[in-house]
Amino acid sequence: MTRNPESGGARRRFATAGFAALGAVLLSSGIAAAEPTQEEARERYERLQEELSELNETYNQAQEDHEAAQAELDDIEDRLTEAQEELDAMAGKVAGIARVAYTDSPYSTFTVLFGGAPDSALQNVADLDHLSEGQQDVLAGYIEEVEGSERLHDEAAEVEEDAAEALESAEAAQARGEEALDEQAEVLESLGGVDPTSVGTADSGGTAAVAASGDVRAVLDFARAQIGKPYVWGGTGPNGYDCSGLVQAAWRQAGVNLPRTTYDQVNAGTRVSRDQVQPGDLLFFYSESAPSHVGIYSGNGMMIHGSNPSKPLEEVSLAAYWDGVFTAAVRVG
Repeated sequence: MTRNPESGGARRRFATAGFAALGAVLLSSGIAAAEPTQEEARERYERLQEELSELNETYNQAQEDHEAAQAELDDIEDRLTEAQEELDAMAGKVAGIARVAYTDSPYSTFTVLFGGAPDSALQNVADLDHLSEGQQDVLAGYIEEVEGSERLHDEAAEVEEDAAEALESAEAAQARGEEALDEQAEVLESLGGVDPTSVGTADSGGTAAVAASGDVRAVLDFARAQIGKPYVWGGTGPNGYDCSGLVQAAWRQAGVNLPRTTYDQVNAGTRVSRDQVQPGDLLFFYSESAPSHVGIYSGNGMMIHGSNPSKPLEEVSLAAYWDGVFTAAVRVG
């Protein structure tokens, strides 16, 4: 069923007025809205964290779609240029054939070529019995080029529209993300500045005790060197990263080219269980089939990741929060 935007807007206006009236009643009666409890604030902060992860990967996917559409559009435009050059090269020969064909015809060359749709007019010429086989081949080729050019123009218009829609989706996701960040900052203040997604301690031994060599060591060394850099929407480095951008860049140090988004990275290796993870494995969160967050397991119950733009890249414990939203682990290679 198609929603009526006007009625939806009316309902929103009615709801807004209703909330305002309710607030006035509460204030006049001396009843104030209750402050959220610490538990409620913590849950709200965590829900916003998940939303921010989803918005970032929506942004990434939209950017990927936009770039793909732009590349396709560039290719179509190159093909259009080639098609136009071919048409220009054939135009003189086609006009000559048309003049000869209609010397004794009641129709002028202008009418044949331009009185209706070009492909229809030229088809009329090509269908004349007295044209030589060679002339008919030339006209048929020209008609095919005209029709191909028209298809390319239509295709270009569709791809250009797709690119614009993808860019709009990316911008909308980022705008909503900025709103969620502001709200999360307010909630964090009510929690005394203690981020519930960053609390917890590492398993005994500390990160220095993690044994890794070769490719995994290169991955971890790179990832750890990025700690403290800013989290950037769609960031792929070197000055800032988002979660999947950091994972992609880290594994590139080992010669592995991972996909750009978490949606694809979760399928870029062998699944392993949580109790079998090893340093360098990718950890995914919130959804098993379409996870919106990823980190690199660094050993001892820790991971290196980018959480959201409110804080830099960090190494955090999986305990207390992240293990509760863990959904999949992937071993690359």
